[in-house]
Amino acid sequence: MEKVILTGDRPTGRLHIGHYVGSLRRRVELQNSGEFDKIFIMIADAQALTDNFANPEKVRQNIIEVALDYLSVGIDPEKSNIFVQSAVPELTELSFYYMNLVSVQRLQRNPTVKTELEMRKFEGGTPTGFFCYPISQAADITLFKATTVPVGEDQKPMLELTNEIVRRFNHIYGGDVLIEPQILLPDNAACLRLPGTDGKAKMSKSLGNCIYLSDTAKELKKKVNSMFTDPQHLQIEDPGHLEGNTVFTYLDAFCTDDDFAQFLPDYKNLDEMKAHYTRGGLGDGTCKKFLYNVLNTRFEPIRERRAYWEQRIPEVYDILKKGTQVARERGIRTLEEVKKAMQINYFDDKELIAQQAEKYKG
Repeated sequence: MEKVILTGDRPTGRLHIGHYVGSLRRRVELQNSGEFDKIFIMIADAQALTDNFANPEKVRQNIIEVALDYLSVGIDPEKSNIFVQSAVPELTELSFYYMNLVSVQRLQRNPTVKTELEMRKFEGGTPTGFFCYPISQAADITLFKATTVPVGEDQKPMLELTNEIVRRFNHIYGGDVLIEPQILLPDNAACLRLPGTDGKAKMSKSLGNCIYLSDTAKELKKKVNSMFTDPQHLQIEDPGHLEGNTVFTYLDAFCTDDDFAQFLPDYKNLDEMKAHYTRGGLGDGTCKKFLYNVLNTRFEPIRERRAYWEQRIPEVYDILKKGTQVARERGIRTLEEVKKAMQINYFDDKELIAQQAEKYKG
């Protein structure tokens, strides 16, 4: 069986470092590992329209932003197919068939949907498209017969529902047309859900607590200097607390021993730095300066690659068009198998036509 990856992002704005540690960094590693036969990376514009339906221009403008971020972090169009969701109509058709396999009550129990609904507070009721987006995600994954889905921890309920749909479809219609995907979480616990710069649990564009991949060095420094730390650490000599301290959460996610040798040689590693902070005598300013140097070193090459692709926008759209063509070809084949299993491939079913012709002979 082929090893296939499917992953992607909604084009509602530039991608931030939460996306990077949660999935982007791992995507590049997996892409370059040579272990996978196919990699599909989706710009989920149709899904973004479920809660931006009155502002399609926002989605339209941000497709290129997401594509630029993909290319800047090292997604290679020679190894990965980057495609636009709405340009693969087979996804919409498959979603429609899956709606018969999932109850309204099951969608209501989805914790990710609950969280998203609480955060968005739709006026005038929840759009049906948004409510059903877990079904759309299941179609995204299964249309390409993905075996591996690298995502953040908050997407686990979506993968569980996808596997429920796969099992139900295969049970009802027979065979093993659809494949149950495996979730691939970040291997660094700090990367499971990187908090916002304000210490809030979720890094979100709407909360204004993001560090974007495309931020300049000056913007990065300003955001790091404003980060939430330990409100009880008023004086340098005061003992500091690590729990809930955003600076140390980010250091857990990004720094290495080599960073200390380069930027903070007073310590051999992060454990030594943490021990000093907790016993007192290490100021937040020193910690933030170190974090800035670590992050700036990581993201400077990304900023440079993005600047390169920003001068080649028509070429970026060609990349998206080619990736979408590959995605459609794959999707068409899977949908043919699905419709055959469901026995709704009427025009291709020669046996059905022959039987009915015989039935109605005079």
